[in-house]
Parts: sequence; structure tokens; C-alpha cells
Amino acid sequence: MLGSRRSRRRLTTALAGLGLFVTGAALQFTTTATPAHAATTHRVLFDDGHAEEAGNADWIISTSKPDPLSQDSSPSSETDWTGALSSWGVALQKTGSYSLKTATSALTYGGSSTTDLSNFDTLVLPEPNTLFTTAEKTAIMTFVKNGGGLFMISDHTGADRNSDGEDAVEILNDLMTNNSVDSTDPFGFSVDSLDISSGYPAAISDSTDPVLHGSFGTVTKSLFADGTTATLKPADNSAVKGLVYRSGYSGNTGAFFATSTFGSGRVAFWGDSSPIDDGTGQSGNTLYDGWNDTGATNAALALNATAWLAGEGTSGGGGGGGGGTTCTASQLLGNNGFESGNTTWSASSGVITNSSSEAARTGSYKAWLDGYGTATTDTLSQSVSIPSGCTTAALSFYLHIDTAETSTSTAYDTLKVQVLNSSGTVLSTLATYSNLNAAGGYTQRSFSLASYAGQTVTLKFTGVEGSTLQTSFVVDDTALNVS
Repeated sequence: MLGSRRSRRRLTTALAGLGLFVTGAALQFTTTATPAHAATTHRVLFDDGHAEEAGNADWIISTSKPDPLSQDSSPSSETDWTGALSSWGVALQKTGSYSLKTATSALTYGGSSTTDLSNFDTLVLPEPNTLFTTAEKTAIMTFVKNGGGLFMISDHTGADRNSDGEDAVEILNDLMTNNSVDSTDPFGFSVDSLDISSGYPAAISDSTDPVLHGSFGTVTKSLFADGTTATLKPADNSAVKGLVYRSGYSGNTGAFFATSTFGSGRVAFWGDSSPIDDGTGQSGNTLYDGWNDTGATNAALALNATAWLAGEGTSGGGGGGGGGTTCTASQLLGNNGFESGNTTWSASSGVITNSSSEAARTGSYKAWLDGYGTATTDTLSQSVSIPSGCTTAALSFYLHIDTAETSTSTAYDTLKVQVLNSSGTVLSTLATYSNLNAAGGYTQRSFSLASYAGQTVTLKFTGVEGSTLQTSFVVDDTALNVS
């Protein structure tokens, strides 16, 4: 009961200040949570112009193209849209935070078509079975370089569904190594020519990774049903990171799911199409329900990765909002005042709250770390891409600290504000606050992140509380203004 805990701890502090002791069992409070509302519309384009329906493949979110809403404008279940990827599409649509379309013709960037990549934040390539043209490869790579998200889904070697001599392994490697934008291993990995028949590859342990621990759930395992892996080459791109590995593999080999960055954009790779197959689709296809496989967490992996690729953690996202070498004056943090509830940020349970026991600076919601009076570690984080053309990147937030500690010299409880890279390595500790900084009201804190222009970094707050008296660290009205 989140509301009870939050209310109880603050009241206990107040009574402690009067020299009173009240047991937690004697106090009961209830709060009514305000529903979260979508702060940003993420625009996702699913490709169906490269034989994604050949053979038994049915890698579409709906038979209605380009707009799946024409089939059902308010889908509630996967069968409301027709396609083996309908579960994926419907799950995104139901959040109210996504606009989905399907491309059936050549991919372009900077054109006038409604499915031009400049109109989207993320491009999904679900096991393409025909080679991309030279112009398409330029469009895709430029889209990513300028801030777009690219989701590449492969299959095993030899999965040539349309018998044209090319499979997804060859097609995706050709995209990365034979394009006019950057053919020098731009993403830091290559797709292996393998056919791994079965297995449940496991996720790495990284509680800060937004793909493994995102708003759609926690990822523990995925699924091999004739798939492949990738070989990582961090010497070519230090941002590449394996998230899910084939049993017995780690490090640079056997990566079944990997992420990377390129320019101002983000990239994800998955080594099999079976995990995104929901087992439903057009008649005549032999499909496999990997999406709901109980031995894996494929839905969470697909959805968290889509959110990350689409720019969750930023005010915009990919190609439409752009990054690259130019900089448009803007505020980059998503849900920066927390009024959309527990979205965009990755937070410990109960941190983002509208409890009346701690007042928000503005609105109803804020991020309340610690304050329990027991040994506790609370975290709050968001990944953000800072365009390389920006010379100013000003991080600010309002912080309120109250405490039951009486010491004027010992920091028993602390809040660290840090910047991390995509691998979770701490790049900088911007500040450390403690019970010694307690004061009435909110105080604005400001820092420059200009040195991280051109990088995707994670802003992280970590509150660590001792085992006796409480200290509450309350954050509100964050901003990352760039120009």
C-alpha cells in the first residue's frame, strides 16, 4: 500500500520531532492515485516493404496499411488487428503514447511521403528479406545519425523466405557495412551466420538498463527458435552493449540482444523473429507464439526497447526531432515535472508519487526518495541524448530535504546526483546532498552537461538512508535545457 507507507513515514517524523513515538501498525492512511497520462507521442514506423510477409512470415502489426487504426481505432486485444506482430502494436497503442504506421514502399528520409522517416522517431525492421537499395541505406543511416531509433530483428542464417538468395543476416550486415554514411562498423557489431535451434538466452544483471528494466516490465530471458547472435566490437563503437546472451557466452560473443548508439540515434538488435511472433496472423501462415512464451519475457523486451529507441527519456525522439550536428533550443527531459506519474523515468517503487505528505513544488506529483527511517536505497533515472551541436546543456531541478536527524556534523543519509554512460559507468558525480542540507522549501540546483554533447547519458539520483532516523529527498520540476 504505497499511499499508507508514504503518509505514515512523514507523520512519524513529525511526531518524533515532538518527542512522541507511534508504531506503524497504529496508523493507516489511504490516497487515491491520479492516473498517469501520456506526456509524449512516440512515432514508430514498421517496415513491410522488404518481403516481411514472405513464406510463413507475417511480420506486420495490421493488414491495414499504413494506418492500423483503420482496421480498429481502439484495439483492446491482439486479434483486433491482424498480423503476427499485432500484440506488439496493440500493446503500444493501448498506452496512448504511440502513433504507429506501416511502410510498404521504399524507405526515404527528407521526402514528402507520410511514411518518410523524418516523420518518425523509430524504424522497426522485422526480419527484412530483400536487400535495401543504396538510397534506402543512406536514408536509414542518416535517420539514425540525426537522432532516430533503429530496431533490427534478424533470423537464422539461411532463412531466405522469398528465395531471392538473401536472408536477414546478410541484409542487416549489408546495411551496416555497405552504405554511403558510415561503413566502418558504425554500430559496433555484426550479425553472426548461425542457426541456433532452441534455448532461453538470459539477460545480464543491470538494474539501471532501461531496456531490461523499463516501464513495460523486467526482462529475464528471451527465446531461441532458430535464431542467431551478434559479435560485438566495442573498439569500433564503445556504446555497444550486449543485454541478452546465449547460454555459455558473455562479453563480445553470443549476444542475442544488443543495443548501441550512432550519432545522436539509438540502435537495438534481436537475433530471432520468433520472440515477436504472437501466433496470430493471416490465414495460411504457420506461426509460433513466442510473444507469450512462459519461459521468456519477450513482450517486455520488445516494448521496453521500443520505448528506449523512440526517445523515452527525451522530449522528442528520432528523425523528426533530430540531433546530429545542429541544435534546436529545447527542454530534453520527459515527464520533467512528474505529473504524468510513473512514466519515462526509471524509479524505485513509490518514488514518483502524489502523496500529500510531502508537497510538490508545482502540481501534485514529485519524486520522493527515502524518508522511511530504515536502511533504504531509492533511485530515479532517465536516459537522454544531448545533440552534438549544442553548446549549452543546463540541468536544473528543485530539491527539498527534511530530516529527523539531529547531527550538525555527520551525513547519515545521502543523495547523489550522477551522470552515467550507456554501460552504466559513472562519468561524473555532480553533487552529494545529505541530512546536513535539510531546509524548508525547495532550492533550485543547476549544473552544466555541455561536455556530454553528442552522447546518450543517464541522469541518476540515488538516495541512501541509514537504519534509524528518516531523511526525505524530494525532487521536482527538473529540466535539461539545450541550445
